[in-house]
Amino acid sequence: MNKFSVKIVVLTAIGAALYGVGGLPIFGIPIFAETTLKPAMAILAIFAGLYGPVVGFLVGIIGHLITDLFAGWGVWLTWVLGSGIVGIVIGLLPKLTSNRLEKGEFPGKDIALFILLALVGNIGGFSISALLDFLLYKEPAGKVIAQAAIAGSTNTILIAIIGTAILVMIAKRKKASTGLSEE
Repeated sequence: MNKFSVKIVVLTAIGAALYGVGGLPIFGIPIFAETTLKPAMAILAIFAGLYGPVVGFLVGIIGHLITDLFAGWGVWLTWVLGSGIVGIVIGLLPKLTSNRLEKGEFPGKDIALFILLALVGNIGGFSISALLDFLLYKEPAGKVIAQAAIAGSTNTILIAIIGTAILVMIAKRKKASTGLSEE
C-alpha cells in the first residue's frame, strides 16, 4: 500500500465513524416519514470538501451504513447510495478550486461553490435514492419525492451553515499554520 492509499483509508475510517455515529437518531431531528435532519451530513460534506470524491463517496456509503445498522430502522441501500453520491459531488470541490482550501484559502466564490455542490449532491443523490425506492421497493411516489425534496433541501441548509463555518475555520487555521498573510 502506498502512502496515499493509507491516507484515504485513515480519512475514510475517521469520517465514516463520525458520520455513522453522528447520524444516529439521538443526534437527529425527525422531519418527515422515515426522514431525519442529520447534523452528521456536515461531517460528510467537510470530509468530501477537504479530501475529494473518493473519500467523500466512502465516508457517505460507510457512514450511512453504520447509521442504518445501529439506528434500528434497517439498512436502506438506496439511501446509503444517495449519501455516497452526495460525497462524490461535494468531493469535486478541491479539484474545481485548485485545492485552495488546502492552502488556507476559502474565498466567497469557493463557499458559494461548496453550497452549490451540496445542493446538487443532495437533490441529485437523494432523488436517485427516491427513484430506486419507488422502482425496487414499490414505495409510494409521493412519499419518496417528498423525502428526497425535504432531505435534500434541509441537508443543504445544514451543510451551508455548519459545513461552511467549519471549513472557514479550517482555512484560517491552515493559513495561520503556513505563515500566509491576508492581502
